[in-house]
Amino acid sequence: MRISLISRRLILACTLSFCSLELQAANGTGGPGISTASEQRNPSLSSLPTISETSDGFIIKTSTGREIRVPSGDAMADRFLTLWWKLHDPRNGYFSPRDVPFHSVETLIIEAPDYGHVTTSEGFSYWAWLEAMYGHFSGDFSMLRYVYDRIEKYAVPSYQPSAGAVNPNSPATYAKENGLPENYPSPLETQVSVGTDPIASELKAAYGSSIYGMHWLIDTENWYGYGEGKEPTYFNTFQRGAQESVWETVPHPSIEELKYGKPSEGFLSLFVADPNGYKRQWRYTNAPDADARLVQATYWAKQFAEAQGQKVDDLVGKASKMGDFLRYAMFDKYFKKLGCQSPSCPTGQGYDSAHYLLSWYYAWGGAHDGDFGAWAWRIGSSHAHFGYQNPFAAYVMSQDQAFKPITPNGANDWGQSLKRQIEFYTWLQSAEGAIAGGATNSWNGAYESFPNQSATFYGMAYDPNPVYRDPGSNTWFGWQAWSMQRVAEYYHQSGDKSVAPLLDKWVSWVQSVTKLGADGSYEIPVTIEWQGQPETWNPNSPAANSRLSVKVTEYNQDVGISAALAKTLMYYAAASKKHGGVDGSSAQTLARELIDRVWSAAIGTKGLSLPEVRRDYNRFRDPVYVPASFKGKMATGEIIDQDSTFLSLRQRYVNDPDFPKVEAYLNGGEAPVFRYHRFWAQVEAALAYAEYDRLFQN
Repeated sequence: MRISLISRRLILACTLSFCSLELQAANGTGGPGISTASEQRNPSLSSLPTISETSDGFIIKTSTGREIRVPSGDAMADRFLTLWWKLHDPRNGYFSPRDVPFHSVETLIIEAPDYGHVTTSEGFSYWAWLEAMYGHFSGDFSMLRYVYDRIEKYAVPSYQPSAGAVNPNSPATYAKENGLPENYPSPLETQVSVGTDPIASELKAAYGSSIYGMHWLIDTENWYGYGEGKEPTYFNTFQRGAQESVWETVPHPSIEELKYGKPSEGFLSLFVADPNGYKRQWRYTNAPDADARLVQATYWAKQFAEAQGQKVDDLVGKASKMGDFLRYAMFDKYFKKLGCQSPSCPTGQGYDSAHYLLSWYYAWGGAHDGDFGAWAWRIGSSHAHFGYQNPFAAYVMSQDQAFKPITPNGANDWGQSLKRQIEFYTWLQSAEGAIAGGATNSWNGAYESFPNQSATFYGMAYDPNPVYRDPGSNTWFGWQAWSMQRVAEYYHQSGDKSVAPLLDKWVSWVQSVTKLGADGSYEIPVTIEWQGQPETWNPNSPAANSRLSVKVTEYNQDVGISAALAKTLMYYAAASKKHGGVDGSSAQTLARELIDRVWSAAIGTKGLSLPEVRRDYNRFRDPVYVPASFKGKMATGEIIDQDSTFLSLRQRYVNDPDFPKVEAYLNGGEAPVFRYHRFWAQVEAALAYAEYDRLFQN
């Protein structure tokens, strides 16, 4: 069997002893801003890897004709390549017919994405890192170029017709965030002044009017019906304050044509109250951690390529451009000065509004093409979570000459961000070593007064759970592993010993709360609780934070986070050896134990997976708040009114093959158990095996 890894739909017909494969090109039509004609393959991608299965493994034939046989005798490299093949094997179902990675193979899964066959910018960024590492082992960077091809076609919105109409002196109209979905729509308040956008003009001069950043959420096969046919289309969910969990969201199109939702208003009147009425428009939201991860992955691709006498300068330029626009995440939402505690507080001029952290989002939008009157807006975010920080990307964007932005202030801004992010981690480190939530410049999203005796960081108030409360955003251990991996990687590459004490303390804590059973089992934290707060930040004399404490309350065996934790420990151990720090051999040993135990416990036909009990699926019938004045329909026909629930807005879930397990639970049975194959988790694990091989064995 020989399979080409490019834009195919698989038809698999099996008898008891024989399976035949027919691969068909996947063509279709697209929605606004995505595609309007049959797929046109990029001619530069005409040659991609192929796979031939053997009796005991497989052979990869790269685009350059090189053959890589698995098994090879190198266990860690073989594990990486095995997972790489399982992810690309069309029988396993990780990709859509347009070669867009699904959030998961399984369709019934509720997390931040509310359906398994939607995807996120996170998924694209992980895919890029996977293919960068594949280039390390194969010398073949055609797959990474293909990832960028998919990103530019499906993740970076091309439909931005009025983007050039944004006014840097008045970049957006103020609308406060509210505590509960019931407090929406939020009125537009033109009387509240906003600050100036200090980077719009230089970005326009360098790149033109459109923003080169990924929208965070994409309906890969148009399940919600806001696009055309089976083409990917942009949509959004979270829009109504910190208490709006995924179970309380109304999925809506990012290109609002007023065709669905409430007649003449679309979905807009669920979120904002506009006295001038509602107009057709587009609006996109960026997840900064994903764009930063793409920079991170492309940096490694450059290192791997140059070590083999190759270049990926074209991709480096794209990553640098995306990182340049990512600076919008470094500014307050409405460009207010730091320390703002009233909607009438002073507005920012120049960089007065820059907190230099990677905040939860930046967003942009404007008028629909052809409508009367061009207008556009841009916002940053006032809320910064430690989990989104990426000092490694900041290091690359400010120090690596090839990645430095072409704008006058880009590299300097990223240099400031690098310093500020490291300070942020230090400020938030608990007495035990874990990192606490973050900070906000807009308390409750409405520039309210900070709570009494609130600790501050450059004028921003400490927030134990930035952005969302259901569940609390920093109760998930995964942020610890994801974010600190970037710190450890930064230490390894830069040799900046200022972060060594931060890592020493964090690794010591992690080692104390990770469990390895004598029977080969393992457990890592999943839920953590916080008490107290840090001291107000003093850069000249950082406090020990004796009043800030963490406690682990639940454990699990999460495949992806176990791998991310192992990667962090690997980089810490390698950096400690490289730069003469604390002996990291115990961290390396723990990393090896984790990745070996994950493989033994979880490997299967489709990748790595373990049983998960989903007690939270009792919320399928949770009510979704809809104002009494709003009555409308989803694109797929579901009614939107005061009786809406999570399930009623997604009625097609009833036909999902896994729904009977959920229904039995809703009717009083046991909590359902699933074995999920999340794309990002498979990649995280594949990278962990590759990094162990690269750092310690190769």
